[in-house]
Amino acid sequence: MTSAPRYSSVDDLLADARSRLDRLDPPAAAAAVEAGAKLVDIRPIWQRERDGEIPGAVIVERNHLEWRLDPGSTARVEDARPGQRWVVVCEQGYTSSLAADALNSLGVPASDVVGGFEAWAAAGLPTVPGGTAPTVVRH
Repeated sequence: MTSAPRYSSVDDLLADARSRLDRLDPPAAAAAVEAGAKLVDIRPIWQRERDGEIPGAVIVERNHLEWRLDPGSTARVEDARPGQRWVVVCEQGYTSSLAADALNSLGVPASDVVGGFEAWAAAGLPTVPGGTAPTVVRH
């Protein structure tokens, strides 16, 4: 059995994950979505209720992400098709980097938003009041 890489800190883990990502600033993320990528918001409901949401984003909280976006998973969302590109957004752009890297390791094309939802909203991009329930998958 091969052992997983070891990191001296979470900052090193994050830097390694980001070294494999093509991260997008908010305007570039919006353009990617306009060109066919799907935006996935992985924030917990309390953050979405407090801060708002991005219209049209697929809501999948972080603990279900790989199962919902892997096209081969029986728990996938309808939009999880082979080759579908995903742009992951969290609150500030940290967890989304780790999540996007995990998706890429499954062969699911993913990037994330630099600065997360906070940067998206600060850039004047569309937001709506939050509270949407996560996407539910029925087996």
